[in-house]
Amino acid sequence: MEIVSRRSWLKSAVALGAGIPLSISLTEELMAAPVSHAEKLHGVFRPGKLIRLGSNENPYGPSAKAREAITASITEHNRYSFAESQEFKKVLAEKEGVSPDYILLGAGSGELLALAGMSLGIEGGSVLSAFPTFRALMEFAVKFNARWDKVDLDETLTHNLEAMAAAVKPDTKIIFVVNPNNPTGTVLDPAKLKSFCEEMSRKTIVYSDEAYLEFLEPNQQHSMVELVRQGHNVIVSRTFSKVYGLAGLRLGYIIAKPEILQKIAKYQPGTIINQAVIAAAKASLGDNEFMNYTRKKNAEARDYFCKYLDSKKWFYGKSHANVVLFPAPKDGKTILEETEKRGFQIRVWDYQGKEWCRVSIGTLDEMKAFTKAFDEVIA
Repeated sequence: MEIVSRRSWLKSAVALGAGIPLSISLTEELMAAPVSHAEKLHGVFRPGKLIRLGSNENPYGPSAKAREAITASITEHNRYSFAESQEFKKVLAEKEGVSPDYILLGAGSGELLALAGMSLGIEGGSVLSAFPTFRALMEFAVKFNARWDKVDLDETLTHNLEAMAAAVKPDTKIIFVVNPNNPTGTVLDPAKLKSFCEEMSRKTIVYSDEAYLEFLEPNQQHSMVELVRQGHNVIVSRTFSKVYGLAGLRLGYIIAKPEILQKIAKYQPGTIINQAVIAAAKASLGDNEFMNYTRKKNAEARDYFCKYLDSKKWFYGKSHANVVLFPAPKDGKTILEETEKRGFQIRVWDYQGKEWCRVSIGTLDEMKAFTKAFDEVIA
């Protein structure tokens, strides 16, 4: 794959991005940007010891096997991970049923979303997605000259595939789908999603973000990687940040045809994968005991929180992941301020002229403490 130098990449990025510096601050701005007026006023990810119910993290990880592997890898931390990255690509390729040139590693799936958005945004045209959903790909595309076409979720807070299909235009460069969705946790019917991806990929590229797929039971995990193997213009995104609990170490990957990956990879600077995360990820793959444990504990805590929402008679999306979205019962700025005073961090989103609370699922004890605190906030 063509890899341009860091200097030339930054220089071209600045020029093509209308003078926007592609620094860590820009990445942070777009990856975790305020998604509501309330967050712009209050701030996002403020410092302090807070129970983090705003980042969709796994409170149980990394697994014991991953921790042991990280410790054992310390003797290699003085070495670049060129060979180890290539070997791990082979492991992932075997898992996904493709050849290694169908795999591109990234510093979390977030980096790969940013690169995909940038590479397509530079060409102009539009990117199409449901709304609300995870924004990184579209935000980067817009910064680099694209237009973002949004299609509201349906009445159940699920992707409206029919409306999305109708919204495709001649200049649509990519269609972005997140299943399960962030911020709602809602899940699409697998047969309908497959049919949609297959049909739309004849018109443009379809990006299927499956960051939360492992929160579903194994028999419910229907990946679109089968369409990649069949030669369709589909990108599938996976991450080790969620069920595997490696968010702080940063590793994700995408699966797509080599010619699609080459287009994205040419904007990826330098060596980005470290020895520790490769060791942890290798140990985590196939650790069914830990994944089952995470699913079980997450479901228990999610069910508790949803019963709390039911007791309030508040509408919310039927979540199958580790995040729930519901209309804010009080103004968002007050909610953010008062929950933070009580030791919790959540998110507030703007959608359809209303403010919505997005709450990540923590441990059962954390959710019990949060609901008690939230009662005080809304009193």
